[in-house]
Amino acid sequence: MTEAAARRTPGTPCWVSLIVHGLSTTQEFYGALFDWEFRPGPEQLGPYVRGLLHGQEVAGIGQLPPDRHLPIAWTTYLATDDADVTAEAIRSCGGTVAVGPLDAGRAGRLAIASDPSGAVFGIWQGSEHIGTMTAGVPGTPVWNELVTQETSTVAKFYQTVFGYETEAVVSADFDYQTLHLDEVPVAALHGVGHALPRDRGPHWMTYFEVADTDLAAARVVELGGRVLQPPREGSSGRLATVADPEGAVFTIVRSAGGGASEGGRLADR
Repeated sequence: MTEAAARRTPGTPCWVSLIVHGLSTTQEFYGALFDWEFRPGPEQLGPYVRGLLHGQEVAGIGQLPPDRHLPIAWTTYLATDDADVTAEAIRSCGGTVAVGPLDAGRAGRLAIASDPSGAVFGIWQGSEHIGTMTAGVPGTPVWNELVTQETSTVAKFYQTVFGYETEAVVSADFDYQTLHLDEVPVAALHGVGHALPRDRGPHWMTYFEVADTDLAAARVVELGGRVLQPPREGSSGRLATVADPEGAVFTIVRSAGGGASEGGRLADR
C-alpha cells in the first residue's frame, strides 16, 4: 500500500478505541462477540492491544491505571495530517484538549479532545498505523455518530475544525445532520433533545456491523453485557444499542444494502 493510497482524508473517522479496567476480560468479550484476535499495540498510555479480524486491525483496547476512574466508553478518532495544528484549532473553536498531542511510538501522533458540548473524541495523525484496515464486514466499525441535545451549534465547531459539509434531514421533529468530506458521507450529528441520557451527556457512538442483529444482541447478554435498546428496524438496517460488561455503549447493525456508512442515514433510531 502506498503512502498516498493509505492517507485518510482529514476529518474521516479512522479508528475506535476503548480504555477499560479489565483488559483480559474485555478482550474475551469482544473476541467472542466479533471474532477478534489481539496483538500488542503502543503502550505509551499503558497496556494496549489492537483487535484484529482475519489479520486486519479494526479497533484498540487499553487498560486504565488502577487509580483512575474515568467513564468507560468507545472513542472515535478523526484523521488529521497534523495533530498539533488540529489541537490548536479545537481549542480556538471552544473545544478542550485533555491529552496530548503526543506520539504513540512509531504508529502515529494522537490527542484526546472534547467538543464545546463535552463529547469526547480523538484525533489521529497516522504514521505506521493509519487506522482501521478493513470495513463493511461483521466485526468492523461501519459508522460513527455524535449523539447530542441539538446539532446546530456543535455542527459549526466540527465544520470549522475539520471542514465538513453538512446535509440536514428536513424534518420538524428529527434533528440529524450527515457530515460529508469530498461529497462522501463519513459521520453524522444526531440531536435527540431531552432523550439524551443524563448519565452520559453528548457522546460519539460507534456502530459495529454484525451478521444478525438479534443473535448478536442475545450473545451480548450471554457474555455479560446488556441490551439497552432492543433490535429494531432503521432505514439503513436492523440495529440494537448494547453495552459491554464494563458499561461501554455501542450499536450493532445488520446493514441493508451497501452498509451503514453508505449514505449514513441510520434514521428511525
